[in-house]
Amino acid sequence: MRIQTNLSFYKLILLVLLFSASAKAQIQKVEPPFWYAGMQNPELQIMFYGKNIAQYEASVSNNVVIKNVEKTENPNYLFVTIDTQNLKASEFVFSFKTKNKVAFTQKYSLKERRANSANRKSYDASDMIYLIMPDRFANGNPKNDSDANLTEKGNRAEPGGRHGGDIEGIIKNLDYISSLGATTIWSTPLCEDNDKQHSYHTYGQSDVYKIDPRYGTNDDYARLSAEMHKKDMKLVMDYVTNHWGITHWMMKDIPTKTWFNQFENFTQTHHRREVLTDIHASKIDKEICTDGWFVPSMPDLNLRNPLVAKYLTQNAIWWIEFANLDGFRVDTYNYSDPAAMANWAKAITNEYPNFNIVGEIWMHNQANLAYWQKDSKIGAIENYNSNLPSVMDFTLQSQITSAFNESEGTWDNGLIKFYNNFAMDYLYPNTNNILVFAENHDTDRMNDKFKYDFPKYKLAMTLLATIRGIPQLYYGSEIGMGGDKSKGDADIRQDFPGGWNGDKNNAFTAAGRTAEQVKYFDFTSKLFNWRKTNEAVHSGKMTHYIPENNTYVYFRYTDTKTVMVVFNNNAKEQTIKTNRFKENIQNFKSGKDIISGKTFDLTTEITLEPKSAVVLELE
Repeated sequence: MRIQTNLSFYKLILLVLLFSASAKAQIQKVEPPFWYAGMQNPELQIMFYGKNIAQYEASVSNNVVIKNVEKTENPNYLFVTIDTQNLKASEFVFSFKTKNKVAFTQKYSLKERRANSANRKSYDASDMIYLIMPDRFANGNPKNDSDANLTEKGNRAEPGGRHGGDIEGIIKNLDYISSLGATTIWSTPLCEDNDKQHSYHTYGQSDVYKIDPRYGTNDDYARLSAEMHKKDMKLVMDYVTNHWGITHWMMKDIPTKTWFNQFENFTQTHHRREVLTDIHASKIDKEICTDGWFVPSMPDLNLRNPLVAKYLTQNAIWWIEFANLDGFRVDTYNYSDPAAMANWAKAITNEYPNFNIVGEIWMHNQANLAYWQKDSKIGAIENYNSNLPSVMDFTLQSQITSAFNESEGTWDNGLIKFYNNFAMDYLYPNTNNILVFAENHDTDRMNDKFKYDFPKYKLAMTLLATIRGIPQLYYGSEIGMGGDKSKGDADIRQDFPGGWNGDKNNAFTAAGRTAEQVKYFDFTSKLFNWRKTNEAVHSGKMTHYIPENNTYVYFRYTDTKTVMVVFNNNAKEQTIKTNRFKENIQNFKSGKDIISGKTFDLTTEITLEPKSAVVLELE
């Protein structure tokens, strides 16, 4: 009897092990991997992936209601939608049956949300955003420079290769970023990118639920967010809705033929996004714009497919909850179907009413930009509302790197470019919520365009710090870094000096900076730390005056504070009579320059040095 009992016991153990192994073999992926209780939208679409999983009938424990089960022509996918209304944080079990017998089960968790998660505060015009390419910023953990399961290995000698920067490197340098006056970090994507080469930019993602191991882990990303919040800083995720990478795991086994946009022959987008608002545009031009692939290595996602739209919406919300994010920047925003993107943005802002999302609308016409901002009157003409809170001011960006190089003002050159840009602000529904910048990871480097002329850099930074909108600074510019885009993208994405063991120059520390780097850093830090405290440039009104002699004057003001900004873009000293600005100067007698501390008498005239600007707090 004792022998038989033991045999029965071992048989039971064997059966349990076999059952467990069967379940693991059957279900290869579950996405989202878990979810959260108490979401405003109670419907949760869970994707189960595994060999012939669609042949099984799904059920779930704990009286959880299954609202829909959807199968596609690919039997390896099953999309199960459940109702989470009134469900508390708990674990329940999905059972998969065949012929009324349970073949295997899968546990699933609803986790507790953070307190007041839905009302999280996002970034706004009181913030300054610091843009990082993590692979090029700092290598905090050299052990993860390569990963056995990913193709491209670390190779810092290759300009376009993986250099080893990671999440740990960002965490270790948060104090440096904060010392600049930056309150927010936008990092280019961190999810896994298994391209054979140039994977460091990470816009061709191969798994959107997993941080690339060469950057760290999902928990490292959540830790970055937590460490930033301790310092009263905000984390913005770079989200990509338009495309994935050619090595995305679904490309090996596509859920449905309509998951990605496909033509009979490979078709690349023509990048002419004007067709989306062009009332005369042909259907084929519009189709190629939204459905054509960005590049051959980036399959174009079809957001008109409800399964895809739900997948991307839930993935975005999952990251917000998991990593406690403070906002999104969305790549190639208007390359996707406009109606689908409006629904995506609305679903996220329904869950998080204060959540800010800025879209990359890379166009150089204010009407085209304003069309894409939420509640645009231009979009309303066609009954369209993008639901996108913010857009990137590319018109201003291109003018910054040209206007400050034009020392002689003409009818349409020099500082008049800025006046004309802001004169079009009536097109925008919310001018305070526009991202303003001189450069980013895709554009020419500002310092290179200025030929490393420090006075021009100061002019550009002064403009960004004092105009309407949310300023963004690209890593390294604050120490004089540049790069020539004509030499390739790697040249405008160079390693930050001091981010790697053995670097001869460590610009992360005051003692490690060269004299030239100190000059750039100290000015930038003083300017943007002042900006943190001045509500007039966060949310104040703006009055500007037509430039004369390539000088430009504007005021930012509230009921209690007035800031006067004066630019001299000439190669010679300029004296400016102040009586012209009486409506804003009013009874103020003087103004104190926030950089030099010098007091300027405003009763008659002020004199500015060549290629200089002053930011005056009026007294």
